[in-house]
Amino acid sequence: MAKTDMTRGSVTRHLLRYTVPMVLGNILQLTYNAADSLIISKNLGDEALAAVSVSDPIMTVMVLGASGMGIGASVLMSRFYGQGDREKLRREFSTTVIFGAVFSFLVFILGSVFADRLLRLIRTPAEAFDMALTYLRVILVGFLFTFQYNILSSALRAIGDSRTSVWFLGLSCGLNICLDLLFVAVLHMGVAGAGLATVIAEAVSVVLCAAWIVRRVPELSLTRKEFRIDRPLLAETVKNGALTALQQAAQPVGKLLIQRTINLQGVTAVDAFNNACRIDDYARIPTQSLGSAIMTCTAQNRGAGERERVRESFRRGLLIALCYYPIIFAVVQLLKAPAMRLLSPDGSEAIVEAGVAYLAVKAWFFVMPGLTNAIQGFFRGLGSMTVVLISTVIQIGVRTVCVFLWVPALGIVGEAYACAAGWTCMIVFEFTLYFVRRKKGLI
Repeated sequence: MAKTDMTRGSVTRHLLRYTVPMVLGNILQLTYNAADSLIISKNLGDEALAAVSVSDPIMTVMVLGASGMGIGASVLMSRFYGQGDREKLRREFSTTVIFGAVFSFLVFILGSVFADRLLRLIRTPAEAFDMALTYLRVILVGFLFTFQYNILSSALRAIGDSRTSVWFLGLSCGLNICLDLLFVAVLHMGVAGAGLATVIAEAVSVVLCAAWIVRRVPELSLTRKEFRIDRPLLAETVKNGALTALQQAAQPVGKLLIQRTINLQGVTAVDAFNNACRIDDYARIPTQSLGSAIMTCTAQNRGAGERERVRESFRRGLLIALCYYPIIFAVVQLLKAPAMRLLSPDGSEAIVEAGVAYLAVKAWFFVMPGLTNAIQGFFRGLGSMTVVLISTVIQIGVRTVCVFLWVPALGIVGEAYACAAGWTCMIVFEFTLYFVRRKKGLI
């Protein structure tokens, strides 16, 4: 089992070895949605694609909320692992799994009941509403499995294993694509078939990951007696997890408001924006994964009392992020047009042109999320969840206001400039706080 003690050896090597599998895993995660969109656009047309697109931000709010709880628990587990306290590590894992099962079920019930109201709230185009409602209600079932997968994979990453969960995710991604083709292209089940394919694939990833932990990871393999909630740890988990969940959910909540503005521009703008965002998501995966690596390395070394290695985790991670920027800028500028054509329905040149114009501008700003992901991973590793939450609210708040002002005049390109404005404010806040704390000797 590929667990890693990040309190010893080269920090740079640890960060890279941790980040590379996570990049692959996150690419596979995005491929779930990309496969849905590609198959739907080619087989069902523009309105079905719009139905899936407008449902995505709602599910993203829920999924990132679950991811936030996983990240909050992972910081605690990383710290216990760095301290060498295996008993606390196991108690924290048990507590998080049980709490996650109950919480995800409640969210599933509430989401199913209020699905139609949520779609009306974001001004879903009338011609896509019924399909969007069907897709959303089916895909909500998958949230039960998504939450648990986030917890299991976060626990593995806390002990330095970012590889194992990727293998299971890869298998489930391949299954998802095969089922998409079967349900949508062969059995003609429409958007409900695409949703069902994703649900089945997510269930498989959870089952495989859980089975691996039981058989191969003694640090996390719980006996029946150990399967219980530790109330003090639950309180700490909920505190850290709630702040992280709020931070993780703040972005998609803002995007719901942004999506509402985009929706008012018509179906072509909706499809162009959401397809371009999928490409944008792929481009930013490496720096997001690097942020997680910095978080784990920082938390483990904090638990071990290695103060200098804590600071080095951030410095080395920041350097890697800066080296990545020119590479991804060149790739996006070269491949933006063929990538948009791949994701768009055949003959939809208006969608392709709008998406290409958006990406041509957005690529210039990719250095900014590299900086913010690095420093947010560092603050998470320190347990400073409030700092991460505040900076995210600043970013998405500025971005949302600018979208309201600029998109009606500039089209979806205005959203790219709005992102840059939000990231700039976020960078100023976070790095100012970093240097102030460093000067006071707190970091």
